[in-house]
Amino acid sequence: MLKVEDWAEIRRLHRAEGVPIKEIARRLGVARNTVRAALSSDRPPKYERAPRGSVVDGYEPQIRALLKEWPRMPAPVIAERIRWPHSMSPLKKRLALLRPEYTGIDPVDRFHYEPGEITQCDLWFPEPKIPVGAGQERILPVLVMTLGFSRYLSAAMIPTRQGGDILSGMWSLISAIGRVTKTLVWDRESAIGGTGRVTAPAAAFAGTLATRIQLAPPRDPEYKGMVERNNLFLETSFLPGRHFASPADFNGQLAEWLVRANSRTVRSIQGRPVDLLETDYLSMLPLPPMAPPIGLNSRIRLARDYYVRVDTVDYSVDPQVIGRFVDVVASPETVTVFCDGQVVARHQRSWAKQAVVADPAHVATAARMRQALALDRRQRETATRHHPDGHAVTLRALPDYDALFGVDFDPTPTKASNE
Repeated sequence: MLKVEDWAEIRRLHRAEGVPIKEIARRLGVARNTVRAALSSDRPPKYERAPRGSVVDGYEPQIRALLKEWPRMPAPVIAERIRWPHSMSPLKKRLALLRPEYTGIDPVDRFHYEPGEITQCDLWFPEPKIPVGAGQERILPVLVMTLGFSRYLSAAMIPTRQGGDILSGMWSLISAIGRVTKTLVWDRESAIGGTGRVTAPAAAFAGTLATRIQLAPPRDPEYKGMVERNNLFLETSFLPGRHFASPADFNGQLAEWLVRANSRTVRSIQGRPVDLLETDYLSMLPLPPMAPPIGLNSRIRLARDYYVRVDTVDYSVDPQVIGRFVDVVASPETVTVFCDGQVVARHQRSWAKQAVVADPAHVATAARMRQALALDRRQRETATRHHPDGHAVTLRALPDYDALFGVDFDPTPTKASNE
C-alpha cells in the first residue's frame, strides 16, 4: 500500500514541478500505475481491513426474535435463552447496536434557561461515613441545588431524606441566596413526589414561596442534568483527600469549597456562576415575610415515659406536662417541644440512630415527683381515719372479721372422722 508521504510527494512533483510520471516512478521506486492512481485520487490512501465475521453473527436471528418481543430483555437473560457459549463482551456490543432498533431512540434536547426561571434539586449520597455521635457513623444525604441560568451551586448535608428535613435544607439554601426561582425541579424523590404528585408538605412549602415544584419524568436523569453533573463534580473534586469529624465539619468544609467552585469558569455558559448570580437574582421571586412550613412536626399526648421520639431518637420533656398534648418541632439543628404555646423542652438534634437525649433538669424533676408521690402514699396509709362526728376509727386486721363471722378460708383439707 502506498504511504501517505509518497502520495503527497507524487502529487507535488507532478503538479508543482511538472515531473513526468515515468521519472516520478523511477525516483520513488514505484510502478507507473501507482503514480497514475495517486494523481487521480483526491484523498490520501487509507488502509481498510476487510471486515471479519463475529461469533455473534450466527446468533443474530435469535437475538432479534427475542428483542422484537421483549426489547428491554437484559443481556444475561438473552445469553441464557440463546445458549451463548462465549464471553459476554461481544454479545453486549452487538446488543448495543441492535437494541435501539426495537426500543427506539430518545434524544435529549439542550435547554436555554432565562434568569430566575429554574432551580434543579437533588440528593447526593457521598460514600464516606460521617461520625454522628454515640459511637455511630452514617452515610448521610446532601441536598444539592443548581440555578439554571447562572449555574450557581449550593449544597448542605441534612440528617435524613424525610420531607421535613429536605424542606428545611431547601429553605436554608434559598435563604442564603435571598430569593427563589419560579420553578424548583425535583425527581421522584419519595418525600417530594414519589407517587407522581407533589406531596402536601412540599406543595405547602412551594405555595408559601409563590413558586412551584415540577417533577421530572420517571427514569429520566437527563431532565435535571445540571444538578446531576454537579453531583459528579462534588464526588470527584470535593471528596477526594478529605476527612470529616462530624456533619457540621462536613458542611463547613463544603461551604469553603463552594466559594471556589462558584468562582470557576463554566464552559457551557462561558462565565463564572458568581458573576452571573446577580442577573439571576434580579429576576427571582422575593421571599415572603414569614418562613414556610418546614421541619419534622408531630403532636402527641405525653406518656408517663416523658420522652418524645424524632427519627428513632428519644428526647426528654418536662414531666410536669405528662398526660397533656405536646407539639414537637424538629429542625436539622434543634428539637423543640411546646405545650399550650410554652416551651417545655429544647435539645440539640442528634443525627445518630436509636439514641436517648435527656435533660438532667427533666430527670431531676421526675425524681422529685416520684418522691413526692411516694411520700403522699405513705402518709395516707399511716393516717388515722375519723367518723363524721370526729372520733377515731380503729383499723382491724382482716382475720378478725373472719373469726367474727365464722368464716374459714384455710384451704387445708380436714380428715373425715371414722366415728
